[in-house]
Amino acid sequence: MKLIILDRDGVINHDSAQFIKSPEEWKPIPGSLEAIGRLSEAGYRVVVATNQSGVGRGLFDMDTLNAIHEKMIKAIAAVGGRIDAIFFCPHAADSTCECRKPQPGMFREIAQRFNVDLTGVPAVGDSRRDLVASAALGCAPFLVLTGKGEQTAAEADLPEGTRVFPDLAAVAHHLLGLKTTA
Repeated sequence: MKLIILDRDGVINHDSAQFIKSPEEWKPIPGSLEAIGRLSEAGYRVVVATNQSGVGRGLFDMDTLNAIHEKMIKAIAAVGGRIDAIFFCPHAADSTCECRKPQPGMFREIAQRFNVDLTGVPAVGDSRRDLVASAALGCAPFLVLTGKGEQTAAEADLPEGTRVFPDLAAVAHHLLGLKTTA
């Protein structure tokens, strides 16, 4: 099975320091939906692993989070893609849970749910915590320069083997062996 794990905010959609608190605030990064469509068409199972501390902070509730994800799923479906599963941590940033990235709990759950070894599975994020969590289980870390990515590339000590790309569309081109048209 071909699998790819994506962070949400800053990878698929624009991020916000004030959190994405409603479906209206969820706006895709240009090219990200089509990239997921191409990955889906190529046989990839696309999984999202996202910290959503806004739930734990009381900024939005589970119904709102579900509505945001429903908007994302419909937008991706409209371009021929699909999300096979969404894993999220609803806990606040000061939580000691195992699921909040940089802890690898969400990635362990993905491995168990899909009954796969994550060694070499591409995991795309825009922050060091995304990459650290995925690398802990052997994923191949990909940093995108969207969202917090440029700041992360400049400041962070990235996991060994991290590959850096401008955005999710460039990651998809790389994984699918496509030539860029730029």
